[in-house]
Amino acid sequence: MARLPAREIIDLVSADFRELVVEHAAEPEDGPIGWPGYRDARDAAAGRSGESESVVCGTAKLGGVEAMLIAFEFGYLGGSLGQRTGDRIEAAFARARALRLPVVSLIATGGSRMQQGMRALTQLQRLARAAALARAAGIPQISVLRDPTTGGGWATLGAGADVVLALPGAQVGFAGSRVRPADAPAEAYTAEAKFAAGQVDQIVPPEQLAGALERWLLLLTSRSDAPAEPPAALRATTSPKTGWEAVQAARDGSRPRAGEYLDAYFDWREEISGDRCGGVDTGVSCGFGRRDGRAIAFAAQCGTATTPAGFRTAARLVRLATRLGVPVLTLVDTPGAANDAAAEHAGAGPAIADLFEAIATADPGSVTTLVIGEGGSGGALAFAAPGSTWVTPDAYFSVTSPEAAASILKLPAAEVPALADRLRLRPQDLVDLGVARAVVGPAKCV
Repeated sequence: MARLPAREIIDLVSADFRELVVEHAAEPEDGPIGWPGYRDARDAAAGRSGESESVVCGTAKLGGVEAMLIAFEFGYLGGSLGQRTGDRIEAAFARARALRLPVVSLIATGGSRMQQGMRALTQLQRLARAAALARAAGIPQISVLRDPTTGGGWATLGAGADVVLALPGAQVGFAGSRVRPADAPAEAYTAEAKFAAGQVDQIVPPEQLAGALERWLLLLTSRSDAPAEPPAALRATTSPKTGWEAVQAARDGSRPRAGEYLDAYFDWREEISGDRCGGVDTGVSCGFGRRDGRAIAFAAQCGTATTPAGFRTAARLVRLATRLGVPVLTLVDTPGAANDAAAEHAGAGPAIADLFEAIATADPGSVTTLVIGEGGSGGALAFAAPGSTWVTPDAYFSVTSPEAAASILKLPAAEVPALADRLRLRPQDLVDLGVARAVVGPAKCV
């Protein structure tokens, strides 16, 4: 993949860039630690790249949204982070906070600038603080990982963004190619590898980058005080007469699943991926969608046992939406949390606790839940909003499955249907118990 210069990547995503001019303090001829030939290296880099530093910052419109762009110039000393790089990025974040603009970082860097010693390395602290102040102010941040994104650039602006996009084939990793172990497989340090490990949300080809950024900025900057309305049921059916009928309806292979509900509910949507610490659960779909002119975030179980990565990804989504003032829709459909040895090793308990806390601390009324299938115990309840949960006629919610109840009570399998009745897990039971507000019906034709 070609390494696009900073100005070209800027032109690729916007046509009206306005550069931010930053005044820099004078520095010694050969930098803060007197590195021999540093001045000559800077002059040569400026001649090759046409830039006076390794980063270009300024405002631009991406679609209909004004944003602050931070574009690295790899042709200037490998896009390395030095004192003046930190000056510019810090000023860009400050201006973004003052103007309430989202920040888009177009990253291509080899890391900290060796010729400035620890002065360069400490720029990472400045970047981290600038990003943290913007996060506290509710400013959305998107990073685009270009080739390469390594060292401190990856470990601050890259990995720390709310949404992480990457160009195909980009080298991504904390260790650059010249300092990693000689036997380290190169394929582990790619955008695709980071996507598979839950550290990148989307891989976006260059020709699709402008459109992707426009959609994401529209979604992340659309605050709303109104909660999400629960979706209508996608299958017209009567309420089950028995608990076992409710269980069988929820387990019916032809029942509508989360993907169908999301397709029917949103005009269009974008997904995030992974828990940012090594895990991806394909049975949990999370992201932001556009419905009737406003943004709504979603975290949906897709009918499988939810893994720790799924709970952590959903918690990340809920916290991000809460910070940005975007309402959340959750869809419950799982036989329960994954309970195998791998799930225990990956921290099932802490991951479930994390999601419980994220929903519990969200703004009151900002999370809406619809139970669309199986509601299996705590693994399902972690996705549910207290006081704001609805249920479809072909769903159930239970403290445990009828089969597990029989096992716990040491009863024969023949007792399972009767236990389903005793558990009071039908949709109408959930309303009577105050667990659900109502049973939703199908959408009315107008």
